[in-house]
Amino acid sequence: MVGSAIVRQLEHQGYSNLVVRTHDELDLVDGNAVARFFEQELPEYVFLAAARVGGIHANNIYPAEFIYTNLQIQNNVIHQAYLYGVKKLLYLGSSCMYPKHCSQPMRVESILTGALEETNEPYAVAKIAGLKMCQSYNQQYNTQFIVAIPANLYGVNDNFHPEDSHVIPALIQRFHEALHNEKSSVTLWGTGASLREFLYVNDLADAGIFLMKNYQENTPVNVGSGVTLSIKELAEMIQNVVGYQGKLVFDTSKPDGMPLKSLDSTEMQTLNWNPKTSLKDGLRATYQWYRVQASHSLVY
Repeated sequence: MVGSAIVRQLEHQGYSNLVVRTHDELDLVDGNAVARFFEQELPEYVFLAAARVGGIHANNIYPAEFIYTNLQIQNNVIHQAYLYGVKKLLYLGSSCMYPKHCSQPMRVESILTGALEETNEPYAVAKIAGLKMCQSYNQQYNTQFIVAIPANLYGVNDNFHPEDSHVIPALIQRFHEALHNEKSSVTLWGTGASLREFLYVNDLADAGIFLMKNYQENTPVNVGSGVTLSIKELAEMIQNVVGYQGKLVFDTSKPDGMPLKSLDSTEMQTLNWNPKTSLKDGLRATYQWYRVQASHSLVY
């Protein structure tokens, strides 16, 4: 999702000398394959968007995969970027890196000041390691490896798998299926009270390119929308976008995750960058894309 959005935005801005690989073409977990790629292509700028990601359910079921895969990907790419003299690298962190009971909105100074949220701790530990790796290489080798921490992302090319997806694609898929099958209700995990901030992936892509051009600091920078809402409010918004009129049921025996995740994006505002896409418009665009894919049986 993120990589394709960055490519679209780069092309939109007139960049044409782009080197991209799909997962089938290059497995970033394979250190030897990554080394060969850097040796052959000698990229000057690297957007490190690849990661093993998922929602609460996936994090609970696959903790070993989440920590191993993400550590391998970032270790391989960041180290080879250093060895082959990459001019600048952008590493994408995650709001999961913040402590569970972090003061809100979350400031980058709070990272590593408290315990992480239990349901995504392995993933968060891996992402924090990537942050520290970038900072350490900058300190020792004078590299320019910058770190952006986005709010919860969604958009075109998201993962809509019913078990492994994040909350927005999971809700879109579930409401669409319920509408199609005329189900009377949809059951959601948790109480619906948790508060989240979401960022449309096209806005993150724009922010990433902006940071490549304008940011040199060793301190990570938050990239958020500035809009926070409850999971219940989000579900009702998506329900309206999809056109499903059934009942919402919340399974309170399931975990909510962090009670509140809101980013302090003051630094981006100071740099004169702000997101362009409202949550409602982003959800509409995402569902429109999903419907096309579902009609061709690519997702459902």
